[in-house]
Amino acid sequence: MRIALLADTHGYLDPRIAERVARCDLAVHAGDIGSAQVLDQLRPRSGEVVAIRGNNDIPAKWPAAERMQLDNLQWEIALALPGGELVAVHGHQCRSAAQRHQRLRGRYPRARAIVYGHSHRLTCDDAAEPWVINPGAAGRSRTHGGPSFIVLIAGPRRWRLEPQRFPPRTRQGE
Repeated sequence: MRIALLADTHGYLDPRIAERVARCDLAVHAGDIGSAQVLDQLRPRSGEVVAIRGNNDIPAKWPAAERMQLDNLQWEIALALPGGELVAVHGHQCRSAAQRHQRLRGRYPRARAIVYGHSHRLTCDDAAEPWVINPGAAGRSRTHGGPSFIVLIAGPRRWRLEPQRFPPRTRQGE
């Protein structure tokens, strides 16, 4: 099973990432979505998109017509996948970035992997279980080298991560 992991779109999904998500079976957005339009642009093969709220996903920052959809989003979620559980949280709850991975592992010890956003930094910490992974920013703000996301390939026995980053675009080149 191919799962697209992304975060921190802040109202804009890079079209190159949207194109790659279409090749996946499921999409998981780890918060700071910015608008329902971003979720509508995610079209994995199954049509299933799972998303959680980030610290910027608050009514004051979402278009009024989309606030009911925002109200339906949870702050965290656990998904049963082939071979284990994937937990999605935004990560802003762990104030210390230096201790974030340790705290997330302590909070979700039964997960096989934890995906989070917030820092906008692409990270694959698979040195210990559960893995702690951040797909970086899939939009245009604070991409730290270009928009990125991760494909998680989840099988009954083995999981594998495929981080993907695209060169930054200027607004004129889009």
